[in-house]
Amino acid sequence: MKAIDNILQKEELSREDLVYLLETRDGEERTALYSCARATMLEHCGREVGLRGIIELSNICGKNCLYCGIRAGNREAERYSLDDNHVLEAANHALEHGFGSVVIQSGERHDKAFTAHITNLVKQIKKLGNGALGITLSCGEQTEEVYREWRDAGAHRYLLRIEASDRQLYRRLHPADSNHSYDRRMEALKVLQQLGYQTGTGVMIGLPWQTTADLADDLLFMKGLDIDMVGMGPYIPHPDTPLSHLSASLPSPDERLELSLRMIALLRIMMKDINIAASTALQTLDPLGRVKAIASGANVFMPNITPAGEACKYRLYEGKPIFDDMAVSALESFEKNINKLGLSVAYNDWLDSRHHSERMHKAKNTGS
Repeated sequence: MKAIDNILQKEELSREDLVYLLETRDGEERTALYSCARATMLEHCGREVGLRGIIELSNICGKNCLYCGIRAGNREAERYSLDDNHVLEAANHALEHGFGSVVIQSGERHDKAFTAHITNLVKQIKKLGNGALGITLSCGEQTEEVYREWRDAGAHRYLLRIEASDRQLYRRLHPADSNHSYDRRMEALKVLQQLGYQTGTGVMIGLPWQTTADLADDLLFMKGLDIDMVGMGPYIPHPDTPLSHLSASLPSPDERLELSLRMIALLRIMMKDINIAASTALQTLDPLGRVKAIASGANVFMPNITPAGEACKYRLYEGKPIFDDMAVSALESFEKNINKLGLSVAYNDWLDSRHHSERMHKAKNTGS
């Protein structure tokens, strides 16, 4: 029996197991890993892939993260904010084409005008189709009061990526000031869980200074946090950021793609019933990157439905694909590719995290 067969039969994967599976160059072992992840997804999540339309509300951000193209200190970024009409137009597009949910994503702000705007948008979107669209928010760290307000308005999922679970690596990716705190990030994630959100996080893969042991720890971190959904993908440098000078030292694009797919597969095996998104960044490295992610255990597809004239300005990283995801043909192409995998798109379905339902049920029964 091969080493990988012994590993994949375990109830719990150790840090050493994860490092081995992230590093193995054996083609048969890689195939076995992806086959196990696909089988796990089919058994615990079903054959349907969730559909979420991303609306990139604004690239105005108060943070100065050293890797991000919309960081506050990037004077080359062309700033914008969508008005309500454009947001509702995109949401209507999602509704008309059978999307189960939309994701409102933005740079991080904390002023009352911004948080009230999000509240108003969530309420307006909830009115469309008598509440047919599920709503995910990804708008950074906020107070418990704001998270509660957004939840009460109708949002039920929240994505807040940790980016790197190791404290030292996190610090190297952010300015050393009070505006960029690992502890505050962690506290926000815990508050979101306590408020009942389907809570998501994620990491960048192939970062400067990052080791495969770090990636193994990222996987164990997400399992330990008992997260409901994950959005993670390859690190892709942006030239107008402080970290861009380290680009030559990064793993190759093919290596970062492969590492990302393995991370998805391993997390699926470790956390069988969570929702895992096929990130847009994967498509920057491979035209079929998102399809390959689905084949590796992801179960959520997130087309970008931001108006094309603004989507090009929400450039977190260099080479972000600006394709017309709003076109019916783009979704049809994706659907044909996943049909070949024996999967289908879950139209008009929120496709909530099964893990979240189980987590909330346990919390209710234990009184925690």
